[in-house]
Formats: sequence, structure tokens, C-alpha cells
Amino acid sequence: MPPILIAFIAAALIFDFLNGFHDSANIVATMISSRAMSPRRAMLLSAMAHLAGPFLFGVAVATTIGHEVVQPHASTIQVVLAALLAAIGWNLITWFLGIPSSSSHALVGGLIGAAIMGHGLGAVQLSGLAKVVAALLLSPLVGLVGGYALMKLVLFLARGASPSINRFFKRSQTITALGLALSHGANDAQKTMGIITMGMVASGALAQFRVPLWVVAASAGAIALGTSLGGWRIIRTLGGKFYKIRPVHSFTAQITSAAVILGAALLGGPVSTTQVVSSAILGIGSAERLSKVRWGVAGSIVAAWLLTIPASGLFAALAYAAVRHWTL
Repeated sequence: MPPILIAFIAAALIFDFLNGFHDSANIVATMISSRAMSPRRAMLLSAMAHLAGPFLFGVAVATTIGHEVVQPHASTIQVVLAALLAAIGWNLITWFLGIPSSSSHALVGGLIGAAIMGHGLGAVQLSGLAKVVAALLLSPLVGLVGGYALMKLVLFLARGASPSINRFFKRSQTITALGLALSHGANDAQKTMGIITMGMVASGALAQFRVPLWVVAASAGAIALGTSLGGWRIIRTLGGKFYKIRPVHSFTAQITSAAVILGAALLGGPVSTTQVVSSAILGIGSAERLSKVRWGVAGSIVAAWLLTIPASGLFAALAYAAVRHWTL
């Protein structure tokens, strides 16, 4: 393989690792904060599920990311490598600041910025971009409303119960967390699969867009490894800065998030796990009372969400210029 393709695959797997490292907080934060599971056990369970997820639920998201956002003539290895470098940089910045931002938004923003820098505005496929943006924008709303409604239902069903019901909510989180981790692995690892396959087609290593089995295995392994190590700064944000998480909150958040993320993965919609989990937590807290949620923290996270696509697009445009110079 040529050096640029080796560098490209390495960057894609680093992004996948950081995606797991950065987004592991989404899976384990509430169960750790509610004391349903020890941190190490929660991380191990999540990592195993992330390893299995990509093998179980197909490659619909990979096809969307790798085939429907950028025009074929603009899907060069330089464009995709610049997008990866931008997404990696944004993930590191937001991890350092403890802000739960979206790896998905960063990757999409990077693709758009690098493609426009290299090939002009016509390089972006508007129909595919609309599908991606719709999934990314609608999923937090579904998480918010779904979390609110499910929490109301759980509170109604548990009315009059003794405090011992917390044991049920704690023990059940082994199953709900497993479902959430499987759905996250299925959705997020596919983004890296799509990117690697996209680069291999662009370099001529593959004749058509078809995700090889080794790409599935490598992507699953990288995101699982990142998840096992965990991003503790973001875990603290999601696990306690919105409000004090109790077992019922964690149980309900995991069910809501898993349903939204897995549904999107099966439909080929690349959603932001960070946004879905965060909005579900907000909806669940609001179902008890609006004043329970620290809305100032939520506001700073929303601001980061809004900045992610333009910031990563700008980073990618700069990275494209550097990559282009290196490959000349």
C-alpha cells in the first residue's frame, strides 16, 4: 500500500479509538454515578458490546457516510484524511475541556470543509447531506421527548413502591447498558468503516464501495479499545453536572438512548450518541421538575454542538491544504 493510504488507515483507526474514548462516557456515566456498577466493570461490559455491535447490525450507516455525503470525484484520499485529522483535533479539544461534543458532527463537518476546500461547493451531495443533518438534528429531540415520556411512565408504574425498587433499577442496568453499548458500537464504528472504505476506493485499492470484513473487525476493535479506557472528564459532566443521577434516571436514560440510536443505525442515519444521551438525561430530569436540571450546563453543551460542524470544517480546510502540499 502507498504511504498515504497507510497514514490514512492509521488516522481512521485513531479517530475510531478516540470516538470510543470520548463517547464511552455516554454509555457508562449514568450507571457509574447511580452506583449501579463499578467503573471498571462498566467499562469492560461496554467495550465487549462495542466489539460485537458492528458485526450484528449491518453497514447501513457506513454506506451513508462513505457514499452519500461527498460527490465521488471529490472523495479523494486527501479530502478524507483531512476530515479525519480535523475530527481527531476537535475530539481532543472537547475531551480536554470536558465537553460532551459529537464525533459524528466533527466527522461530517470535516468532510464538508475538506471537500469544499479541494473541489468547491459542488463537491457536497445535498441529498445525502440532508439525510445526515436530519438524523443529527432530529435524534436529540426524540431523545428529549422520549426520555420525558418514559420517565413519566416509569414514575407512574412505580408509584407507591418501596425504596427497595432501586435494587431493580440497579440490577436491570446490566441489560439496558448492554443494549446501549451495542447500539453505539453499531452506529459509531460504522462511521469509521465507511471512511476507510471510502479512502480505499479513492486510492484504487477497492474497485467499488463494499466494506471488507477486516475493516469491520479493525473498526470494532479500535472503538472497543477506546471505550475500555474511557474519557473520565466527560463522564463527570454527564454523570453529575446536570443533576444528581439516581438509579431510576440511569435505567430510563439507557432504554431511551438505546432505542433511538439502534433505530437510526438500522435506517442508516448517523446520529450523535452524545446528543441523544445528553438530551435523554435532560428530558428525564424535566419529567420530575424543570428546576431539577442545571440548564446553564446544558446551554454550554448545546453551544459546543452548534460550533462542532463549522469548527471542524475550518480545521479540515486547513488540514487539506497541508495534506495536499505533503502529497504533491
